[in-house]
Amino acid sequence: MPKLTSSAPILLVKDVVASANYFRDKVGFAYDRFWGEPAGFCILHRDNLHIMLKQVDDHSLIRPHWKYVDKLWNIYFWVDDAKALYEELKGRGARIDYDLCEQPYGCLEFGIEDLEDHDIAFGQAIR
Repeated sequence: MPKLTSSAPILLVKDVVASANYFRDKVGFAYDRFWGEPAGFCILHRDNLHIMLKQVDDHSLIRPHWKYVDKLWNIYFWVDDAKALYEELKGRGARIDYDLCEQPYGCLEFGIEDLEDHDIAFGQAIR
């Protein structure tokens, strides 16, 4: 049976270069190139996980999920050391949405926001 090997959530952004640089500088992702003239698309990667960014002219299309459903993320990453990642991203100057906390559903997690206010969470299963 074929096996799924990765996924890449897509975020709509106002400025793909600024957004890619935020993810690079503040969240530790990397990118190899931009697509389009002018640039309109980018794929970022960190630890075999990906985020795709697509620039849109109509900024009204950019609607973070939490604007529709209270406290709903656009992306949720499972991590092996939430505390260390929290300290790393805080030190890099990422926009912390909510601090490291234990959730009732069994995760140690925290959230950040990107330049478009998309909520991105990082959670570690705790026993």
